[in-house]
Amino acid sequence: MPIDRSLGRNVHFYDATSLEVPLGGMFQNGSVTENNFLDMLGILLVTEAPLRVQERTSGHVVTATNNPLQPGEYDVYCDSDIEVSHELWVNRLISYPVSGREDAFREGIRARDGKCVISGLVNRAAYRGGWTMFEGAHIFPLEKENLWIEWGYSRWITDMDDTNGASKINSLQNGFLLKSDVHQAFDQYLLSVNPDDNYKVVVFDDDILGLDGRILDAVCRDPANPHRVSDQLLRWHFRQSVLANMRGAGEPIFEHDFPPGTDMMTEIREGPYAKERLEMEFASRLRGIG
Repeated sequence: MPIDRSLGRNVHFYDATSLEVPLGGMFQNGSVTENNFLDMLGILLVTEAPLRVQERTSGHVVTATNNPLQPGEYDVYCDSDIEVSHELWVNRLISYPVSGREDAFREGIRARDGKCVISGLVNRAAYRGGWTMFEGAHIFPLEKENLWIEWGYSRWITDMDDTNGASKINSLQNGFLLKSDVHQAFDQYLLSVNPDDNYKVVVFDDDILGLDGRILDAVCRDPANPHRVSDQLLRWHFRQSVLANMRGAGEPIFEHDFPPGTDMMTEIREGPYAKERLEMEFASRLRGIG
């Protein structure tokens, strides 16, 4: 069964004219500032007038400062109607290395980064070809290449030309090296990087790995490196993470650890987003054959 992202939230926000049901909420692990929170509400809420946000118990008004957001119940006031954004959330699979055209991506990411760029753990076995626990992660998911093409995201890739007709989704600018557990959390939108706040890591779940508030390692974002990670793609992933974790009850977190003998297809069919998940699973396997 999918996991509920809303369980354990210590921040909730409400339309001040209707306090019965929260518009959404989040985990505050310490790194989110009041200014960050206002920016996140700007992603989640659609209004025609400015917002005023006030903590219900203390009466504290949230302002665009770097003060840490305090856990609590926040009421949102506005002179116009408040609507929750219907912006598309892009479901994705937990990524696994496959053969074929992703090989160059993996090798290039390893050569550029050499460490998990979120946790900072250096791969000390790289000199002898040991990469256990380290994986090349795509920021925009491979299984949604059709959306990548439809939305024209190749325009954000500057280290590949257009002569071969490729979509550029396997550019090094669409990825970085992560530890396998960090990679899984990243693919589930449970953590992300905010390129508009000094590349700060924000964990949208219980911070069991102690990553909240870290800074994305500079090795993958050196301005002098033509293969540096794309700020636009990091911004896209961060926005998706806000939508997945903070809108309403949040999007489901899908099970990916199926024990031997488990009827994986039945579990997927009986869960949310069944048709889309099955299509992505098939597409992922076909990529390894092509």
